[in-house]
Amino acid sequence: MRSTLSVERHESSSLRTAKLFFYAAIILLIAEFIGSFTFKISPGKVILLPMIWALLLGAALELASERWKSGARLDVRSQFYAAAILQPALLLFVSKLGLMVGSALPKLAVAGWALAFQELGHFVGTMLLGLPLALLLGIKREAIGATFSVGREPSLAIIGEKYGMDFAEGRGVLPEYLTGTVFGAVFIAIFAGFVASLNIFHPLALAMGSGVGSGSMMAAASGAIAAQQDPETAKSVLTFAAASNLITTTVGTYFTLFISLPMALFGYRVLEPIIGRKTKASAASDTAASAPRLGDVKTEAPELGYGGKLLAWAATAIMVLMADWITHGTTPMHGLPGVLIMVVATMIGDAIAQVTGRKIPAVYWVSIVAMFLICHGVRGARRSLKSAR
Repeated sequence: MRSTLSVERHESSSLRTAKLFFYAAIILLIAEFIGSFTFKISPGKVILLPMIWALLLGAALELASERWKSGARLDVRSQFYAAAILQPALLLFVSKLGLMVGSALPKLAVAGWALAFQELGHFVGTMLLGLPLALLLGIKREAIGATFSVGREPSLAIIGEKYGMDFAEGRGVLPEYLTGTVFGAVFIAIFAGFVASLNIFHPLALAMGSGVGSGSMMAAASGAIAAQQDPETAKSVLTFAAASNLITTTVGTYFTLFISLPMALFGYRVLEPIIGRKTKASAASDTAASAPRLGDVKTEAPELGYGGKLLAWAATAIMVLMADWITHGTTPMHGLPGVLIMVVATMIGDAIAQVTGRKIPAVYWVSIVAMFLICHGVRGARRSLKSAR
């Protein structure tokens, strides 16, 4: 154990970074070359997208890496550094969503309140369905953190600030987040593709339901829905899903804080004495509450400096161009203008968030800047959007 920790300490930061991006590029290339896979489940069909292969390949790499003794293994520090890279990298995706939304504001205006009210299902729906079930299974206050929302990044921030991740509510939201991250995209891609193939709901209604506040889950669900539509409808599906996801990520943060979390607390106080049970889950909760704190172990992602963010944005942009070349045949030079617009919007939005003390999340500013750029007719922006897909 000590020798492993010693290797992890002495591995240089530059080597760790290069190794992470190398593995990410290899996984990306394999997943894109595999492509989409469709199979039928009567009376519908399921579409598996390259994102699912990337998730499975990443999990397989981590499991295999535990057995490696060489410097090629992904140590614990590398995994935490990968988590730190994820946030700035995702901002590029948010920028793309902002560009798509800004170019389709007239269509979104037609949707009106439908696009806003569907957010009720993303937050209140999880509590109305999940909280009673959790109590019946014997889960105690962890049920509050697990069911007050869909358990994405804003939910972690809210629970962490209000309760702390060491308390029951924190232990509830963290597994929800991890489950959604690992299995969410796979599950929602299969489920959304199957439901869309039944032709019961309008494709745009399904698209709005895809925006649950997770970029990967939204992309997986909307992609599965769009793949079954004509080109014009498919474009609208992606647009409405992106708009819904932006609303969930921005406005939804305040919705969960002021509406769904108080509702979950009230529901727990009312329902727990009535349907709450004592099970193995309850015992596990008591054990976790009394477990000693490992305060000397660093188990959080490091803080990236501006240089680290620039590296993350540059590497992600290169991978976007690679994936677009493989999937759509768009040459990197043709796709470069659209990707550069995404990078610029991301840098400006992140800088505004930094200057304002991050009182408002960077994801909000990035999306606003991207919409501003597209709405004010940046030359080539609309034409380059296809290259960013």
